[in-house]
Amino acid sequence: MAQHAEDRPEPTGTRPFSAFEWMLSLRYLRARRKEGFISVIAGFSFLGIVLGVATLIIVMAVMNGFRQELLGKILGLNGHLLVQPLERPLTDYKEVAERLGKLNGVKFAVPLVEGQALASSAYNASGVLVRGLSEADLRKLPSIANNIRAGTLEGFDQGQGVAIGKRLADQLSLHAGDNITLVAPRGAVTPMGTSPRIKVYKVAAIFEIGMSEYDGAFLFMPLPEAQAYFNRNGDVNAIEVYVDNPDDVGLLRPTILSAAERPVYVVDWRQRNATFFNALQVERNVMFLILTLIVLVAALNIVSGLIMLVKDKGHDIAVLRTMGATRGAVMRIFLITGASIGVVGTLVGLMLGVLVCLNIEEIRRFISWLTSTELFSPELYYLSKLPAQMNMSETVSVVVMALVLSLFATLYPSWRAARLDPVEALRYE
Repeated sequence: MAQHAEDRPEPTGTRPFSAFEWMLSLRYLRARRKEGFISVIAGFSFLGIVLGVATLIIVMAVMNGFRQELLGKILGLNGHLLVQPLERPLTDYKEVAERLGKLNGVKFAVPLVEGQALASSAYNASGVLVRGLSEADLRKLPSIANNIRAGTLEGFDQGQGVAIGKRLADQLSLHAGDNITLVAPRGAVTPMGTSPRIKVYKVAAIFEIGMSEYDGAFLFMPLPEAQAYFNRNGDVNAIEVYVDNPDDVGLLRPTILSAAERPVYVVDWRQRNATFFNALQVERNVMFLILTLIVLVAALNIVSGLIMLVKDKGHDIAVLRTMGATRGAVMRIFLITGASIGVVGTLVGLMLGVLVCLNIEEIRRFISWLTSTELFSPELYYLSKLPAQMNMSETVSVVVMALVLSLFATLYPSWRAARLDPVEALRYE
C-alpha cells in the first residue's frame, strides 16, 4: 500500500560532513581567476602556518638540545653534589668518600684538589683551572676517559704528566709528550714574601669533551702532585658525589650529611647552576610565545580570506539554501574550507620541522660553507656543534595549538555564511 504524501518525513538536509559538503569545500579552495586575490590570501595563510609550526618545532628542539647537551657535559665533569669541609680540613677524605660511595643512589664519590694557575708554552699562555684526581677516579668520568684524542691515561698516577683539553692544546700549540709550564700565585714562603710556584709538566693526554669552556680551561693532574703543588697538607678541597638520578639530589642530601660523619657543607648542581639554567628556561618560554604569534597571524589570514570568500559566494550560498541546504551544512562547508588550510599547513610544517631537526648540523655546516661565516661559534655558545633534541610532548602541543587556532579562525566566517539571508543575497545579486 502506497504511503500517503502527508505521512512522508520532511527532508532534514544531508548528514553532517557528507561527501556533498566536502566536494563544495574543496571546490572553494581551488579559486577561479576572478577569485585570485582570495587564493593568494589562502596561500599566504598556508605558508604562514607551515613556517610557524616548523619554526616552533625547530627552535624548541634546539633549545632542548642546547639545555640537555650543557646539562650532560656540566654534570658529566662536575659532581651532582659537592661536599666541602667545615671546621677542619678534609684530611679523612678517603674514608668519607668510601662511605658516600656505598650509599644507595650514589654512583661514586671523587676527592679532588682544585686551584687556578697560568699555563704557558713557548708560543702562548692561558689561565687554567687545575684539578687533582687519581687515575682511577679520572677513568670514572666518561666525558674524559672516553674522549682522549691524543696520548693516554695509563700510568697517570705514577708520572708527572697532566691531561689538558684540545682547545687549550691548540691555543698553546702543544701535542701529547710536549712540556707545559704551570705558574701558581701561591708558592714557597720566603723572607721576601710568597713567591710564585713554577713547574714544568709533560702533556700525558689531550681530551675533547665538546664544550669549549671545558676544553679550553681544564687541566687534570695526579691527586698527590696537586696536593704538593697547591700546598695541601694531606687534605683535599672537596668531594664530588655523582648520583644515579640528578633530580634526586634533594632527597639524598640528608643521607649524605649523615654518612659524612663530620661537619660538611653540601651544594647540589641546581644551586651551583641555578642562574644559568633559569635563564635558559626563561629564554625558551619567551621564544615559544614570540613564535606562536607567527601561527596566530597565519590564523588571522584564514579569517580574512574566508570572510572575503563568504562575501564573494553570497549568491552560491543563497542558491544552496533555496535548494534545501541547512544553515549547519553551509557552516560546515566553510568550516572544512578554512580548517583544511590549517590542518594541511600544520602537517606540512610538522614534517618540515622534523626533517630540519634531524639534519640541523649538516644544514648549519652547509650554510656556514655557503656564506663563509661561522654560524655557531663555540666561544659564544659553549658547544662545538648545534644540538637539536625533539620533545614528544612539546611537539604534540605545538601541533595541537596550531590546529586549535586554525579551527577557531574558521568559526566566525562559517557562522556568518550560515546566517546569510538567501532572499537578501538574491535580491541584490
